[in-house]
Amino acid sequence: MKLGIVGLPNVGKSTLFNSLTKAGAESANYPFCTIDPNIGIVAVPDERIQRLGDLYHSKKVTPAVIEFVDIAGLVKGASKGEGLGNQFLSNIREVDAIVHVVRCFEDANVIHVDGSVNPLRDIETINFELIFSDVEILERRIAKTARGAKNDKTLAKELAFLERIKAHLEEGKLARSLEVTDEDEQEWLASYNLLTYKPVIYAANVGEDDLADDGASNASVQEVKEYAAAEGSEVFVICAQIEEEIAQLDEEERAMFLEDLGLKQSGLEKLIQASYRLLGLISFLTSGEDESRAWTIKVGTKAPQAAGKIHSDFERGFIKAEVVSYDDLMACGNYAAAREKGLARMEGKEYVVKDGDVILFRFNV
Repeated sequence: MKLGIVGLPNVGKSTLFNSLTKAGAESANYPFCTIDPNIGIVAVPDERIQRLGDLYHSKKVTPAVIEFVDIAGLVKGASKGEGLGNQFLSNIREVDAIVHVVRCFEDANVIHVDGSVNPLRDIETINFELIFSDVEILERRIAKTARGAKNDKTLAKELAFLERIKAHLEEGKLARSLEVTDEDEQEWLASYNLLTYKPVIYAANVGEDDLADDGASNASVQEVKEYAAAEGSEVFVICAQIEEEIAQLDEEERAMFLEDLGLKQSGLEKLIQASYRLLGLISFLTSGEDESRAWTIKVGTKAPQAAGKIHSDFERGFIKAEVVSYDDLMACGNYAAAREKGLARMEGKEYVVKDGDVILFRFNV
């Protein structure tokens, strides 16, 4: 999974990136301190993998991972060259979802580029810049498609659709709000990699005092939550500064620090849960002496396609999947005991994989 981080300058974007990835991206109290895109890869915390590794005495434990891409802060007029412009948006066209960091804290020592804290105005500023960038992409696509549309009915249909999306964006609307029922149009829209079509997770960045009640008493956070609910997006509340402190601690110290703050989980864990919900993702597990590993798949994936995540040969030559749920396996203590109790079973090509399934695939190529 790949997530792109966007936001205005000085909203805590690079501080959050640093804390999530420990990559040490430069962070300072002035605009445009992130110039080249920063990329960091983070392991998805999942205690199930470690426990499976212990059970099977695995030589290697491999969690699922998320790649974060942090780009320079956008400002109003970026598409016309204001600030550092919008050239960095090309770096997040391939991401699965966008993490939009929104400032919901007051701090006279941290300059706001527009002079005051107003999360809905900030969201609108970023959205307009994403729209302008998408319109540029569509204009190039329209010019290219128009050349062949005169003698090709499919291209003519796509050209009409491209012009419909462009008109929708020029009304200040996002591509993901466009109603599309035609199958061809759905495929085309997904293939254009439009930034305003990507699902969004809002990171409401608050001060330390607002963390304990998850921003319930922060009016700015409530505004962001209402806005997100209206468009079907996810929100999580974070204090980027605190996350940066948490990132410096080892696991035991981190647990104590979170407890002292009255928190049950870190911002990274909140973000991962939000992104899995938004993108409809789950993890299945494989385990053995060589390796215990988590694999990320879409909800509804059938056994052969899940096998294909490991290797294309597994999908091509799929015969059966030996499946036991993680909870049943751990409760029984080992695979043999789970099988004796009838909790391990053979599943065929139509089996829909569930979160936490521990699977051994049988295949023949």
